[in-house]
Formats: sequence, structure tokens, C-alpha cells
Amino acid sequence: MFLAWKEMKKNKLRFTLITGVLMLVAFLVFFLSGLATGLQQLNREAVDKWDADAIVLTEESDKSLGLSSMTVQDHEGIDADETAILGQFSAIANNDDEKANISVFGINEDEFLMPEVTDGEKFTKENEVIAGDKLKEDGFAIGDTLSLSGTEAELTIVGFTDNARFHGSPVLYTDLDTFHRVKFGELAEQNSDRINGVVIRTDNVDAIETPEEIEVIGIDTFIENLPGYTEQNLTLNLMIYFLIVISAIIVAIFLYVLTVQKMSMFGVLKAQGISSRYLANSVIAQTFLISFIGVVIGFGLTLLTGAFLPSAVPVSFDMVTMIIYGLIFVVVAIMGAVFSVRTIVKIDPLQAIGG
Repeated sequence: MFLAWKEMKKNKLRFTLITGVLMLVAFLVFFLSGLATGLQQLNREAVDKWDADAIVLTEESDKSLGLSSMTVQDHEGIDADETAILGQFSAIANNDDEKANISVFGINEDEFLMPEVTDGEKFTKENEVIAGDKLKEDGFAIGDTLSLSGTEAELTIVGFTDNARFHGSPVLYTDLDTFHRVKFGELAEQNSDRINGVVIRTDNVDAIETPEEIEVIGIDTFIENLPGYTEQNLTLNLMIYFLIVISAIIVAIFLYVLTVQKMSMFGVLKAQGISSRYLANSVIAQTFLISFIGVVIGFGLTLLTGAFLPSAVPVSFDMVTMIIYGLIFVVVAIMGAVFSVRTIVKIDPLQAIGG
């Protein structure tokens, strides 16, 4: 470590440039990690808010809540610890000044899907809704009257709740009567018993019995089948993995070039009795130092950047995930130094010093 640090102090510019490159790659890895986490939350916030273990949908829906259609009578045939009826559809809401894509949840106010209100009050009458707080950030306020695309019904915001986005859209929670009237319009009376699914809390999902043509889906499986959710995560994660591999290649190239440039010096040191192991450890120590410093600076720069990003950018930094990526980054960088270590071991002192 002493030799490694002394050389880095002597050649500040050279090692600063290497550290700077690693810092930029680390910054990009951390930022993509935050983007992946943010986009995950954007799609699943409302589902996580349920704190549920499973959801019951029709088999023909292909695990999609919007494509599932069942009746309240089907709900009565489900034997589980806790159940909650859920209706859902998507629309565009506007209050004359602002427009937003929203997802409407029809629920029973006495069941566990009823959200905790962070501002305002719960809905108590028809045409009242509790809105996700993202709508507040977009300019909507308590008392606003909303008109929805495809219907003449008007809804009034009476409260806001946090962590309420589904498929990336803020959620409007309302009672089932309002839900049916808004979704089905003139056909609301004929469809007054239609719902999309039943959310379940239970200790034993496998023991749940349901009517025919209805299936029980674990919440994790339901989330993974949200449109684009898995594909989006795979894409971003692959980008992160490739960046980590690229960082190892960068370290390997830089250190190999430096090692080749110092062949004669290593030859002299070996001729003086310094072992190949000591010199190899010095290279490993240098790699650890420059990658560690690059990761720490990249980590801090990422958090600093995140503090100034607008709320429209879906970035959320998970510290545990970022630390894990940072450790992997350092380890992979050290692995990239193996080529230089092999070169040092093969150096013949006499040939290196021109003997």
C-alpha cells in the first residue's frame, strides 16, 4: 500500500484522470440504479400501499387488472382472512387548468384498500374522490371539480393520499357506486355488480379456494406482470451490468499500459530482491484506491444531482442497492487488474533492465 500511494502522489495527473473516468462511470451506474428504482415505484406504489398478499382475477385476463371482469358474487365465494373489492379503469382528468392521466380505483370505504388521507378528508358522498398527492404537485387542489374523458360525470377532490400511483398514473379513490356510474355511464345500473378483482390478505395464499375461471395471483407475480414492468427493469439492469464490466475493462487497459511503461523499473526492483508478490499487491492496492475514490465521489455526486432534479424525473435512490453496486464496482475493477499482475510476475529482471 505504501508503494502504491507514493506512486499515486508522484503521478497525480495520471491517476487523477483514471479516477475521474471511474468516477463518471460510477456516477452513471448509481444514477441508472436510482432511475430503475424510481420507475419501479412509479408503476407499483399503489399496489405496495395495499400491503396485500394476493389478488384474485379472471383467468382470461392474463394477470391484468384492467382486463379482468368479475362480479361481487364471485367475491363472496372467496374464502380468505381479509378481502377487499377493487374496480379499476384509466382516464384523463382535467380541472379546466390542468390535465393528467389517472387511474380510478373503486373501493368499499370499510375495507383495507381505503387509503390514509394525508390532506383533507375521506370521501363520504357520491362523486367525491381521494387523489394521489402527485396530482397536488401537478396543480390540482382540494375542492377541484374534475371531468373525466369518455364520461359526463364530474368528481370532486376532497382529500389527498401519499404513495398512490399505478402504471405511472396518480390514483383517484372513490366509492363503488361512483365508480360504476363513471365507468359505465348509462349502463351503470346493469353493471352495478361488476368489479375487476379482489385483493387478499392471508397467511396461506395456496389454501385460498375460488370459483371456476378465477385465479389467485401472488402480489409479486401480479407486479411482475404489470405492462412493461419486467422489460423496463431488465433493460436498465443490463445497462448497469454492462457499465460495471466496462469499468473493469477501463481499469485493465490503463493499468496494463502503466505496467508496460514501468517494465524497466519493475525489473530493477526485482533485481534488488523485491518479490513479484509485493509488486502485484502494489498494483492491486492502486486499483482499490482509485476505484474506491471514484465510487465515493460518484456516490456523492449522484446524491447531489438527485437533490436538484425536478419531481418530474422519476429517480429514487435506494442506499442499500447503491452500496451493493459500489462494492461490486470496486471488486470488478480489482479483477480487471489481474492482467497487469500477470505481466509483473512474468518480468525477467535481466531483460527488463537491458541485460
